[in-house]
Amino acid sequence: MTLTSSTKINPSDRIIYALDFSSTKDACQEIDRIYPEIVFFKVGLELFLASGWEVVDYIIHKGGKVMLDLKFLDIPATVASAVKQVNQHQGISLLTVHGHKQTIEAAVAARENQSLQILGVTLLTSFGPSDMLELVGQDNFIKPQDLVLARAKSSLDAGADGLVASAMEAKQLRQSLSQNHGSDFVLVTPGIRLLATAIDKDDQQRIATPQEALAQGSDYLVIGRPIRTAKDPIAIIQSIKALL
Repeated sequence: MTLTSSTKINPSDRIIYALDFSSTKDACQEIDRIYPEIVFFKVGLELFLASGWEVVDYIIHKGGKVMLDLKFLDIPATVASAVKQVNQHQGISLLTVHGHKQTIEAAVAARENQSLQILGVTLLTSFGPSDMLELVGQDNFIKPQDLVLARAKSSLDAGADGLVASAMEAKQLRQSLSQNHGSDFVLVTPGIRLLATAIDKDDQQRIATPQEALAQGSDYLVIGRPIRTAKDPIAIIQSIKALL
């Protein structure tokens, strides 16, 4: 069976641009430079610590969409309180929470706007087999994809709307989880590179091209450096969108 991403998503919305900047000014200038060629933006920990809610609100007021990628992980009461802060900023589309059952349950219970989708983070794409060995030890070693599947199932069982996972696990997740959870859960894939053999992986290990990710079942593609460092980012964006 060939697995493909959801056809319900507008191709123009599939690219989530990672705003990997350390200042509000630089981030807003970049948004202005490429909006509305891209309308979906990821605000991660670095930028959020630099700007607070300023960039998030700037995107929303501009008419764009936000993936707030803060990867919440704490005791349930603290996670719930954090989600209540997110509730005050209407227009955030995706929120990342580490894929632990109690953490996901707390986040889902605390959200007030059902248009805010909770994503369970399975395993960071910077993790490879050697990292797993260090994490669990030789006697308890499991493959990264097995841990991803376990955390994905736990996340969806706890009420998450979707998952963050690399394209390398997307096909397995679609096949293994669709029976109990259907095919409508959202799958967001970071670690996207324009060439499968990209030398510049930075800190990513489990990477894929846009075509590979979509073919494996990913819905949204988080792309940062290939666009940010391009001489003509608009041309790069248009070339990617042509494949979606």
